Amino acid sequence: MKIGFVSLGCPKNLVDSEVMLGTAEQAGHEITTDADGADVVIVNTCAFIDRAKQESIDTILEMAAKKKATGGRLVVTGCLAERYRDSLQKEIPEIDAILGTGDVPNILEAIQPGSTAARATGAAPLTFYKRDPKPASGAMPAQGTPSEATASAAGHAHAPAPSPEPPAPVFGVDLPTYLYGADTPRRLSTPGHYAYVKIAEGCDYKCAFCVIPKMRGHYRSRSIESVVAEAHQLAARGVKELLLVSQDTTFYGIDRKERDALPRLIEALDQVDGIEWVRLLYLYPTTITDATIDAIAASRKVVRYIDLPLQHASDAVLKRMKRPGTRASYERLLGNIRAKMPDVALRTTFIVGFPGETEADVEELLAFITAVGFDHVGVFTYSHEEDTSAFDLVDDVPAAEKTRRQKRVMALQKRLVAKRQKAKVGARVRMVVDGPSPEHEWVFTGRLPGQAPEIDPQVYLTDADPATLSPGQFLEVEIVGAEGYDLVARPLDL
Repeated sequence: MKIGFVSLGCPKNLVDSEVMLGTAEQAGHEITTDADGADVVIVNTCAFIDRAKQESIDTILEMAAKKKATGGRLVVTGCLAERYRDSLQKEIPEIDAILGTGDVPNILEAIQPGSTAARATGAAPLTFYKRDPKPASGAMPAQGTPSEATASAAGHAHAPAPSPEPPAPVFGVDLPTYLYGADTPRRLSTPGHYAYVKIAEGCDYKCAFCVIPKMRGHYRSRSIESVVAEAHQLAARGVKELLLVSQDTTFYGIDRKERDALPRLIEALDQVDGIEWVRLLYLYPTTITDATIDAIAASRKVVRYIDLPLQHASDAVLKRMKRPGTRASYERLLGNIRAKMPDVALRTTFIVGFPGETEADVEELLAFITAVGFDHVGVFTYSHEEDTSAFDLVDDVPAAEKTRRQKRVMALQKRLVAKRQKAKVGARVRMVVDGPSPEHEWVFTGRLPGQAPEIDPQVYLTDADPATLSPGQFLEVEIVGAEGYDLVARPLDL
């Protein structure tokens, strides 16, 4: 059968999509990019924020319309499916199968019920309603409702972890438990030279704005051996850069009562031939230890890039968000990181418009951003989500004011970055080539160690013959210009 696939949301969700694609392909199905010609269309959804939910619903409806025209099968998976199973099945009857985040192994049964390939996997019978016995607290969001962005999926952390003991369970029974491994089939959908590796799944914490634990289950780490085995497999397929992801990457191994598991994983990945760069995403202020910082600083392959979602800098807002730390503790941590890695690139995300946020809180956030000088900042407006503790608070910041505050913070960041980017002109650095620019096929783009794919600015190559360039190629370059957030560089070794 021909399988079409639409993957929405974060890189962690993308890994699930790639596993489902790989499983389908291994069973003999053909993967197609033509939804109109597909026998089965799978939509892997996101549901963390209003805008993501609306995008997921719109995509499902679009694919449902195609199904009516072609007679194909429609499968919905992912976070929206996990969170709104009953409502989806009731309100969009064109959906043939719904799989939550823990039902990834059932994808073959969802594609072709009763098939030999599906039975061979040993998958459990497909169910639409495998949930906590407690009644659902929210209905599927209304179509066409205005939506606002909030914290990205990077921003779900977290309380202090002073010992290897995991936090007490947060939610009820029957949460997702699935975790893929090195032997799980996987079809990469990223450019061939980089790939995301999910080193853990789920979350145990209680951030006031976050519903991820209910959609993804409790935190559970893969073993170091499993991650390293997958790294070797990816290297053999030509992957040059690994991006390690989870809900809290620096909590890795604590659920397994393994002390300093992340530093040991870093050391092991340093030995994987063929891998040039390893990038850690979604680190957190109270689980990033000195041992982890030291391991990054000493690593030959882990780039000096710290992605540390902080969400705010006002102590009062952080407390209402149920976030760990204070502005003072964040400044000490970032100072320590910079002392050990002076060339580090710092990335963070903030939420503005959280219930009770005042102008004074915003001013404190602006002062913090100015004092620290982040390389990359994402700013999102708060979205009032059911099934979160913040939903009990009054959403008292008007939507227009949330947007105004977002623009204000981003305008400051743009000014700060412009100065730092200009200061880089003349520097000689190493970069990876990603490929032709979407705007012009004769202009190639790439990234420095301090730039992650998809979310950060790029480097545009000049004085370079496109015929000599290829994705995944590493070059020594000189920065010759700065255009807003982006840089212009010329190769030194071509």
